[in-house]
Amino acid sequence: MTETPVITRRIAAAAKESRFRALVGDIAWQRLPQAVRRRFSRAPGTIVTYAGEITECHRTRFGRMLAGVCRLIGAPLPLWDDVAVASVVTVTEDLATGGQVWSRIYTRRGGFPQVIQSSKCFAGPTGLEEYLGYGFGIALTVSADTRGLHFHSDHYFLAAAGLRLRLPEWFGPGALTISHIDLGDGWFAFVLALRHAWFGEIVYQAGLFRERYDIKETSRD
Repeated sequence: MTETPVITRRIAAAAKESRFRALVGDIAWQRLPQAVRRRFSRAPGTIVTYAGEITECHRTRFGRMLAGVCRLIGAPLPLWDDVAVASVVTVTEDLATGGQVWSRIYTRRGGFPQVIQSSKCFAGPTGLEEYLGYGFGIALTVSADTRGLHFHSDHYFLAAAGLRLRLPEWFGPGALTISHIDLGDGWFAFVLALRHAWFGEIVYQAGLFRERYDIKETSRD
């Protein structure tokens, strides 16, 4: 039987919705709060925006220096320590690659806001990679518990000219963990912690967010 465009899209949507579930396994996925499962089960063409504020931000001297150096690849780490300031995160499903594009805006008490963009691809040795800019990326592993999802850096790499070079551990910025913790009533906490082998925790950032918009592409069938 020939598939109709509607059936084809539904099959594609079901495949997309199983991506994070496949990374953590069925048992761990079922332990997650329902709200978390829904947030990480977006169909193709979905654009979702989360609005909130940064509640904590701590950086050591080394952390500030590292964040400054990382401006060369798109400034993926917080450049300022402002708290109680507005923040917006937009997640767009990338139909071309099957991944996701994440855009983050952190406002400041003075000056222009910081804008961070990255792309998550469901590929690589761990099944999930995040590209930061200029070929630099992070291979991530994912764990789940009754609070939410946690993304852990496995290793860092540089991809260019069709080649993928795994960076030695001593060259990387440290162990990165990003957590999405459900707080109920539509709210969740975003927590970023970067711990260096020699200098300890060098960057810590936390924010509270709530879903504001959920836009899906319009079907013309």
